[in-house]
Amino acid sequence: MNAFEANFDGLVGPTHNYAGLSFGNIASDKNQARASNPKQAALQGLTKMKALHDLGMVQGVLAPQERPDVQTLRRLGFGGSDANVLFQAAQYAPRILAACCSASSMWTANAATVSPSADTCDGRVHFTPANLTNKFHRSIEHETTGRILRAIFPNERHFRHHSALPGVEHFGDEGAANHTRFCHEYGARGIEFFVFGRYAFDSQKPAPKKFPARHTYEASQAIVRKHRLSSQHVVYAQQNPDVIDQGVFHNDVIAVGNRDLLFCHQEAFLDQARVKQELTRAMNGSFRVIEVPTAQVSVADAVRSYLFNSQLLSLPDGRTLLVIPEECRQTPAVWAYLQELVGSGAGIDELKIFDLKQSMSNGGGPACLRLRVVLNDAERAAVNPHTLMNDELYSRLTRWVEKHYRDRLEEKDLTDPKLLMESRFALDELTQILNLGSVYPFQR
Repeated sequence: MNAFEANFDGLVGPTHNYAGLSFGNIASDKNQARASNPKQAALQGLTKMKALHDLGMVQGVLAPQERPDVQTLRRLGFGGSDANVLFQAAQYAPRILAACCSASSMWTANAATVSPSADTCDGRVHFTPANLTNKFHRSIEHETTGRILRAIFPNERHFRHHSALPGVEHFGDEGAANHTRFCHEYGARGIEFFVFGRYAFDSQKPAPKKFPARHTYEASQAIVRKHRLSSQHVVYAQQNPDVIDQGVFHNDVIAVGNRDLLFCHQEAFLDQARVKQELTRAMNGSFRVIEVPTAQVSVADAVRSYLFNSQLLSLPDGRTLLVIPEECRQTPAVWAYLQELVGSGAGIDELKIFDLKQSMSNGGGPACLRLRVVLNDAERAAVNPHTLMNDELYSRLTRWVEKHYRDRLEEKDLTDPKLLMESRFALDELTQILNLGSVYPFQR
């Protein structure tokens, strides 16, 4: 049966702001306390979605989460009216309030790990929302993420939804940002590639010293079991601890893959030669690696430009497209390398550049904004059609953003009860546009 890769991008939420919540993410730290533009952020994301749809890609939309998260603030002891909850949190725990206002669910590469039906023992597409335990502001996302995924992929005949792994550091799971699927054809059984930062139960193993390793080996093993994957078709690799300490907080900041091609930095993995050998063997010898030398692109330039936080896409005409942020063009060593690469015939045929500055300033590039889901024709027919990008949906969502979003937001604005009501009103309307039902706490 025909199969293809769909990309479901996160729609940036109305409370998009720069609170500097993500230790280990250099851009997030650097831009803390700057004023953000939620309207521009959402429109930049929609522009990318529409452009990829126009290229013939299957493009979907994942809704943002309710923020401020008053329910979580109440669980932490703040009481009274919603306005009073926000006031108390601002007075006594402003950093907790900032965390509960984060629009970080926009980065749907962290929403879940997805295994296609061709790889699973029961022939269904499996979804496990990521618990994201390393960062409080992200650890509160997975329940709503699960509800949204169920509303988009509702048919139990085709889709299997799991709960998140236990919310403890031993099973820290960062989702598809550390997961890649390799294959020769999307509809054939593939090789699922799980990348982790550390071993949770063996302190003698290598680990970063400066920044946290967010994803554990044990979490990856658990996902393999939950998704009923064959161990013969799984490859594990550990991130290079030294590059984590240079700001590579997820694998998708230093490597990206698609079909039979891995595009990675020379320093991406621990024991990189072995990793390449294992992948080549698992792919029956038919596997390509484009390895970017440190001498041409330093790790610092890779992090600064988000060269590898790109989308590596197979276009309908067979060409391979690399979707990159504008920052790649603005980083001389990276741009020089890319010009050489496209002309070399190594496997990447074309570049497409997007202005995603609002997301990039918080540490998220093109790949952070999307969740990849391989579907066959029957599975696509079972997807909630209201969430799939087309000309009409793009127009409706653009009007929705223009109507509801502010064009300037500072951290002090997060205490404004009007922002909460604006966000709820907007999200209530969005659930009708996308036909999601009651997925948010305030609707239940």
